[in-house]
Amino acid sequence: MTPGNSLGSKIADASQRPVFDATITPHRSLGQNGFRIVMTLVCLASVISSVPFVVLGAWPVAGFFGLDILALFAAFHLNFRHARSFERIVVTPLEIFLRKVSHHGRETVWRFNPIWTRLERQTDEDYGLLGLKLVSRGQSVAVASALSPHERSGFADALGLALSSARRGPDYGAS
Repeated sequence: MTPGNSLGSKIADASQRPVFDATITPHRSLGQNGFRIVMTLVCLASVISSVPFVVLGAWPVAGFFGLDILALFAAFHLNFRHARSFERIVVTPLEIFLRKVSHHGRETVWRFNPIWTRLERQTDEDYGLLGLKLVSRGQSVAVASALSPHERSGFADALGLALSSARRGPDYGAS
């Protein structure tokens, strides 16, 4: 192998190596076991609460307790479906790769040149960083919408540093 080929492979490797790689998923504080416990407790409370109404002859009240359980189950089911969505951002010296997958499984992919891409922040004095967009050649894409304003601010700082690093290019002399 000649020294020129070695340098060429180092340059190719360095230009493909991610400077930044993050996957953002919506936060969900209740897992499957917690869901089972909550639904079990709600069902028990509903059954215990509806017994006196059934004994007194107001049996339709038990049906409304059942509707409440069904509505709560549907809300949790919808919440868990939305938790399947995610965003993945990979920044290399050659491109910014953004992949968004919705809770329905629909995938959308954007590719930007890091040299022409800037990070646009929408801030509020009281609430912090409300919005974050990647803007390149008239096209803008919102990112990190699943994060809280404080988390989004930290993410924006890290992504901004990665964009700056990608614009400078890879360090070809590093071994």
